Amino acid sequence: MATMDLRTEIREFLGSRRARITPEQAGLPTYGGNRRVKGLRREEVALLAGVSVDYYVRMERGSLAGASDGVLDALASALQLDEAERDHLFHLARQSRPPSGPRRRRPVVTVRSTLRQVLDAISDAPAWIGNGRYDVLAMNQLARALYSPMPADPRRPANTARFVYLNPEAARDFFVDYDRIAGDVAAKLRMEAGRNPHDEELIALVGELSTCSELFRRRWASQDVRLHRSGRKRVRHPIVGPLDLDVESLELPAEPGLRLNVYTAPPGTPTAEALALLASWAATQQTSATELEAHNG
Repeated sequence: MATMDLRTEIREFLGSRRARITPEQAGLPTYGGNRRVKGLRREEVALLAGVSVDYYVRMERGSLAGASDGVLDALASALQLDEAERDHLFHLARQSRPPSGPRRRRPVVTVRSTLRQVLDAISDAPAWIGNGRYDVLAMNQLARALYSPMPADPRRPANTARFVYLNPEAARDFFVDYDRIAGDVAAKLRMEAGRNPHDEELIALVGELSTCSELFRRRWASQDVRLHRSGRKRVRHPIVGPLDLDVESLELPAEPGLRLNVYTAPPGTPTAEALALLASWAATQQTSATELEAHNG
């Protein structure tokens, strides 16, 4: 079964986080002179985390299996990790520990019919259900209309990470903040990889993006991680023009790994009016397709 090299992931993540912190930022004396390392030395991290130098060196070489939560918390504080980075560190440590039983292949996740009904009941806002790999598993009519500019990829499920990195010209036209979106996609995939390092489909996706996109290789090498959170997304739609959307990304507790994403805009704003126009256009397209099918039938 394909899997990530956890020791390499741990070594590169801890090394990259250590390299970005100066002694001044950590509140340590520098004693002048030229430093041969970028950022903190290993012994300085060990001092800040309250562990021996040998123990920290073993951790940075990829050995987190025996680290307690207290040690991991101290290490996160020493490296000034944010919430996403701390979670990622704990995921890597958890995955390093011996499994309590045989590793089982993860079942194929499907979207239940009742969840599809929920999507269809959301008629005034684009809504879709996806997983941590950016697979789009189900969409309502308005979401399909919103993402209609994306080139059709025959592979299913559709995947927005592929669109961002493998169709960069179209993606730059669509996403106003393309560079931020591209960074977020890579960082969230990295977070998912720490959570599920044995996910063969995720490993294959990262391999494909790394092979085909130099930009992805740079973003992936940064070791940055992000949480799936609410935020804002600005797009240019060819039918209704610019849209400034508020995004809510909600976990589905009954479906581990799946998230419901809903895009809205405050009433009375240009974006709300544009969404209403887009809904009308989508309904017209649906009606035309239905009439064509009836005629051909």
